[in-house]
Amino acid sequence: MRFRIETRSEEETLSVSHRLATILQPGDVIGLVGDLGAGKTLFTQGIASEMGVPEGCYVNSPTFTIINEYPTRPPIYHFDLYRIEDPGELFEIGYYEYLEGDGVCIIEWFDRHGEAAPPVFLLVEIDSFGDGTERRIEFEPHGGDWETRLRTRFRP
Repeated sequence: MRFRIETRSEEETLSVSHRLATILQPGDVIGLVGDLGAGKTLFTQGIASEMGVPEGCYVNSPTFTIINEYPTRPPIYHFDLYRIEDPGELFEIGYYEYLEGDGVCIIEWFDRHGEAAPPVFLLVEIDSFGDGTERRIEFEPHGGDWETRLRTRFRP
């Protein structure tokens, strides 16, 4: 089952990400998919804000660092797989260890390495339209209790 929400502003998009953050648990994996500028990093900023990222800790896209860690509870591990060409690089950066840890993994460009998806994750597809601040956000649960948790905060 897919859950679809349309937002009309960045504030509304942040509100959706705040609502998602309230149901996140240690070990969760969020796969973000969308074109450049669709709002993947904005969505991550909203999650981090709701999860208590410290003031002065800027949440930005880890395009060049590949991973950013944020000291929230549980910690957020924010990946950007855009520049990863060889799946072997995922081992080198400790990707699989992070996935098995107690943090929340948020992975931008998740679809670039679908073979590296864990058995349980939430896929979040973000499309921008209109003036660029309007977004269509779709949640697609994959395993676990994602569907039940999503129903507590969103309607299908």
